[in-house]
Amino acid sequence: MSLLAARLQGELNTARKAQDKDRVLLLGTVLADIKNHEIAVRRDLTDEDVVEVIRKAIKRRKESAEMYETAARLELAAVERREAEALEVYLPAAPSDDEVRAAVREAVAAGAKQIGAVMGKVMPRFKGRLDGSVLNRIAREELGTSS
Repeated sequence: MSLLAARLQGELNTARKAQDKDRVLLLGTVLADIKNHEIAVRRDLTDEDVVEVIRKAIKRRKESAEMYETAARLELAAVERREAEALEVYLPAAPSDDEVRAAVREAVAAGAKQIGAVMGKVMPRFKGRLDGSVLNRIAREELGTSS
């Protein structure tokens, strides 16, 4: 078990003892996602793998919140946003926009002229620490293209 998964398990046990039902449900769901991913890939997960599972869980909650807001279900949207924020504490620190911009400029200087090529060169460098939408926005700014 990765260190991050072990930390989540420990926090789940603490939440159970404190009878924090919302946190127990959230952490239990994420740990189930982690276990399912581990079964799917047929190997023990690394912290990087666990971070990826958590990112997907956050993205799912943000998308749900947007759908709830569209349907005027603001109380449910607020719950989804709180859960996403609670999971974000388990992610490694994101690089600054300046760091990302410097990496994008390096990729462009190395010959990447299309958005896909830039993202392909830069994304592995920040694996697990950078949201693709942030990189996409900065790469488009640097390449001078519109969305």
